[in-house]
Amino acid sequence: MLWERFGHLVREIGKFGVVGGAAFIVDFAIYAFCLQGLGIETLTAKTIAASVAATLAFFGNRFWTWRHRERSGLVREYGLYFFFNLVGIGVALGTLALTHYGLGSVWPVFRTEAADYLSAQFLGTALGTLVRFWSYRTFVFPVAPPRPVPAESTDSD
Repeated sequence: MLWERFGHLVREIGKFGVVGGAAFIVDFAIYAFCLQGLGIETLTAKTIAASVAATLAFFGNRFWTWRHRERSGLVREYGLYFFFNLVGIGVALGTLALTHYGLGSVWPVFRTEAADYLSAQFLGTALGTLVRFWSYRTFVFPVAPPRPVPAESTDSD
């Protein structure tokens, strides 16, 4: 009974995780190559790597995770996808700011490098991922509205 109700969601979460994991590996590899192989400056290297990885994730999600959803146009979906990526990054940055500056002003342990790493990389990334999953599923790749069923005409003779 539960599987019938939530099985599709579990499959979507699994696919979303696989696509995200692949994008993370691509991001890491391109970033390392840009830094070490090409000698590109760190922010430029990260921008290149993140852009390529996010584009890969978009296509993975569009054509695999939510392939059963109705299409609303590549440009619209891509624009919304990147907008919600920025929202997810904002959530991660907000989490870091809250722990470092908010909690850190009360408890100095929250201003340490280890606390910043845990807040940004784990808590912030987890919350940002939840926001991304929900927003992609809701706005970028929404379920098609039900189509009205034409009423059967009844002719009375």
